Amino acid sequence: MRCLRRLAKYESGEERNVKNICVTLQYDGSRYDGWQKQGNTDNTIQGKLEAMLSKLFEQEIEVHGSGRTDAGVHAVGQTASFAVNTVLGPAKIAEQMNSYLPKDINVVDCKIMDARFHARLNAKRKTYKYRLCTGNVRPVFGRQYVLWHPQELDLAAMKKAAAYLVGEHDFRSFCGNRHMKKSTVREVYEVSFEETVRKEGDAEYPELVISFTGEGFLQNMVRIMVGTLLEVGTGARKPEEMKQILDGKNRELAGAMAPAHGLTLWKVEY
Repeated sequence: MRCLRRLAKYESGEERNVKNICVTLQYDGSRYDGWQKQGNTDNTIQGKLEAMLSKLFEQEIEVHGSGRTDAGVHAVGQTASFAVNTVLGPAKIAEQMNSYLPKDINVVDCKIMDARFHARLNAKRKTYKYRLCTGNVRPVFGRQYVLWHPQELDLAAMKKAAAYLVGEHDFRSFCGNRHMKKSTVREVYEVSFEETVRKEGDAEYPELVISFTGEGFLQNMVRIMVGTLLEVGTGARKPEEMKQILDGKNRELAGAMAPAHGLTLWKVEY
């Protein structure tokens, strides 16, 4: 990989100004085709970052994210690393990046890391949050970040179902890639629920936020877990079915995938 080759040159003394940078990013994923760059579109977060950085520093730069967010998914704490040959410090690098990035992508932190740091390979824990507006009034402002779900939910049943997801399991039933060849075993550390009320003028919007913390997540895994929990909450499933779904290792057993716009990558820990 170009990034590792460049860092190897740095360690050997060939390029003394090469820095291994880690940035924390926030982005509104509404208009993007996800994180990962693709051959058929340049409208991805990774693609925008690499194009901007390569032009800014006049060198080819490869960006590694902590994970791949789906099209339409947001982030307030995505991390990414890249090697760059520059004399600029981290504060100036962040300032320059924000000068050229679109207004819906922002660098909120920038650090120089050890030469062997990798945003994805060194990540230990990730937290995603899914927001639901549970009131009868459809939200107008901020609607691109929250799923309106006016149907009454049995929160106790959802919590009981979520308890089955905690721990190390084979989550193949919750993987969007039906042809996944790599291991689908992951460990979920915590699933929590928070009820809040958001006020906008005279209107009040009750919200339910479901948080998932784990070592890592499969493609579409969080959205499928949310969709299945919602089916439990509406009475379409029983909480105990979660164990059968996990044991079955079959995507057909789990619920529908929740829409992308309610999901946000919240935090990555190292």
